[in-house]
Amino acid sequence: MASAAAEVSEKLEEVRRGLDPDYAPTSDEPYMNERQQAYFRMLLLEWKRSIHQAASTTLQSLQDGPIREPDLNDRASSETDWGIELRTRDRQRKLIAKIDSALRRIDEGEYGYCEVTGDPIGLGRLIARPVATMTVEAQEAHERKEKISRDD
Repeated sequence: MASAAAEVSEKLEEVRRGLDPDYAPTSDEPYMNERQQAYFRMLLLEWKRSIHQAASTTLQSLQDGPIREPDLNDRASSETDWGIELRTRDRQRKLIAKIDSALRRIDEGEYGYCEVTGDPIGLGRLIARPVATMTVEAQEAHERKEKISRDD
């Protein structure tokens, strides 16, 4: 875990050196140019780094010892909190796979384009959800189709 976090931090610093700290993508420039790709790479790497840091904090807390609350209600509450924390870490583990996929798409020049239609996803959507793989319209259609097949 520590080596993965160190590797992410290294890559993040490399990207930051090549990017103006005040830069934000705008629709006035060509879509998915090198600066925009570097910006989204930085966002994704920062997100991944923060997930690794939170995971190592959770791991350290788990290693500090078991819950030893004398009161049964306090103990149940602590165990519930740990259960929620562990489920959150599991969701974040899955998110790391999506972040890695997005970073791979940047490397391959496919980032920012819908995997269904090939249309640009849009800067606003990518800033809000950097791991997005579909335009809003394609995502809505996918969810409608998924809901219909679930209802059958």
